[in-house]
Amino acid sequence: MTNKVKREITVKGNKFHLEIYPQLEGTDSKEFTFEIFPYDYNAALYAFSNKESLNRLIKEKYITEKK
Repeated sequence: MTNKVKREITVKGNKFHLEIYPQLEGTDSKEFTFEIFPYDYNAALYAFSNKESLNRLIKEKYITEKK
C-alpha cells in the first residue's frame, strides 16, 4: 500500500499542510481522500469561509492526474 503524500501549499497568502491518502482497496480508482491543516488562525478562517472553492482547487491542482 502506498503511503500518504504530504505537501505544503499556499492559497491566497494562507499556508496549509495537505495530506493526500491513497485509494482504499476495492474502490474506484478515481476516489481519493485528503485532509488540509491550516498553519494559523487566519488560514483556518479562510478554509472555513471558502471550503467549496478550496476543495475544488485542491482536487484540480493537486489530485487530478495531468494528461
